[in-house]
Formats: sequence, C-alpha cells, structure tokens
Amino acid sequence: MKIVVLDGYTLNPGDLSWEGLKTLGDVTIFERTQAADVIKRSKGAEIIFTNKTLLGEDILAELPELKYIGVLATGYNVVDIEAAKKRNILVSNIPMYGTRSVAQMTFALLLELTQHVQAHSEAVHKGDWVNCKDFCFWNYPLMELENKTIGIIGFGRIGQKVADVAAAFGMKVIAVDSYKSDQSHRENFKWAELDELLHESDVVSLHCPLFNDTKGIINKENLLKMKKSAFLINTSRGPLIIDEDLSEALNDGVIAGAALDVLSVEPPKADNPLLSAKNCLITPHISWATKEARARLMDIAVENLKSFLVGNAVNVVNK
Repeated sequence: MKIVVLDGYTLNPGDLSWEGLKTLGDVTIFERTQAADVIKRSKGAEIIFTNKTLLGEDILAELPELKYIGVLATGYNVVDIEAAKKRNILVSNIPMYGTRSVAQMTFALLLELTQHVQAHSEAVHKGDWVNCKDFCFWNYPLMELENKTIGIIGFGRIGQKVADVAAAFGMKVIAVDSYKSDQSHRENFKWAELDELLHESDVVSLHCPLFNDTKGIINKENLLKMKKSAFLINTSRGPLIIDEDLSEALNDGVIAGAALDVLSVEPPKADNPLLSAKNCLITPHISWATKEARARLMDIAVENLKSFLVGNAVNVVNK
C-alpha cells in the first residue's frame, strides 16, 4: 500500500519518528510540496497525509487509487471534503491533540501583554538597570490578572481549558458559544451574548472555529464595543479578525493591545497592516507546536489510519 505524506516537515522537523506510519505501508515523505507537484507526487497513492497542502476537486479527480486522506491538523478546510465524499475517499482529522498547548500559549501571550517580559529583559541587557538610580524600574504599565474578566469566544475544549487557567489566576470568565454546556461547577462564570462579552471583558480570547458566521467576527464595529483598556488574543483562526480593522483600532487606541498567533494569510504578506500596528504581538502560528502536542498528533494520525484499515474509521469529517 502506497502512503504519501505531502508536507511532513512542520509536524516533524526531525525530533519525532515516522516509524509508526511506516509499519502500515510503503511510505514516502516529502518535507514540502508545491501545488504544481501534488498530482505527480500522489499518483498511485491509496493514502495521503496533508497538513496545509491543498487537495481540491481538480486534484482528487486525478487520483483514482486514493481511498483515504489524513489531515495532520484539526482544521480540514485544505481538503474539498464533498468532492472526496463523492469519490468515496474518507477524510479524517486530528482532534484534541493541542488543547493544553494552545491554552498555555494563550496565557504566554497574555502575560507578555501584561508584564512585557521580553521588553524589560532587553532593557536590562542594554544596561538600563545597571544605570538605574533606583533598585528597580518598569518601562510599561504592569497589570495584575486577578479580578479581571476574560471573555472567551468559543467554549469548546480549548476555551474551557483557558477558563481553567484563568480561574487559577483569579479571573472572572464570560463565554459565548452556540452550545451552552453545563458549567455549574465554575465560580465567577457566566454565559453571555457577544455584545455583552465585548463590553465587559478586560481580555477577549478567540477559540471558535472558522465558519461563515464567525469569519470577521472581530471587525471595526465589534472592536468599538470593547474597553479601551482591553486586550485581544487570537490563537484560533486568523480570518476571525479583519486585519485592517484591528490595525486601525490599535493605532487609534480603540483597544490597548493584541496578541496574535494566527493571521488571515500565513505566512503573511509584507504589507499586512498588523505587522506595523501599535501594541501588537505576533507569533508564527506555534500554539500547536510543542513537541508533546506534535507527538500526540502523530500518534493519533497513525491510529486513525489503523482504524480505517480494519474497517472501523474514526475522526471522519466527511461521513
């Protein structure tokens, strides 16, 4: 059985092992694949794994032997799942592997906004503390999180884990989600509508999927509903935010700052306005990328394929 991994480098730049996958067939691993090479590299494959390499209807039409696509991520918009379904190609994804890592990154970003750790470290290394007349100094306002309100848009597994960490900091939690699960065990928690969350939150953190009704949910109108002192964090999907609107809001002081691990186009174009916006931290989509999370992803990908091969497919997204 021919198995092709189209873009394996991001998942495994060398610190993990492909051996589990190699026990299941004849595996060819490409670090990266350009669009023009997808069909050529995939010819004859019954199994394809992809992370961000697009598999549209035109490509699937050229791969008659293909039976299974494993998406090496939770989001599966890189595959035309309806076209795959028409051709009896099963598509699976990898849920839940990065919950802890994304929640951790959310607070890494928030703590950088509130404590400015890197900026103060750089100031010390430049000699500012050596030459300081006092025993300490700070170049930016410092904020304590206790009793602040975090508004979580999207309260699935990651949103709930973020709420757990927020509670440890003594924060109040407001959440918005289309499905209001039982959260009676939480103190200082309430469900709200979006407008209420935006008005009341000191921190707004995005953890919702990218759907038609969530695309551009952070826009000029909604940014104006936030506190001037509020921070925005996005570790979910870049297109949840309209880049130009957020850049304008940051530059005009509509909100105090933003920390983004995702952007609408990745890698970003050089003219993305957020790259030069005031008080905007940007990291290169690494919330998911701890070694522990990637190892879980690899293990789940292998188990997904094993289950498919014995006729008991799991994590199927195009039933």
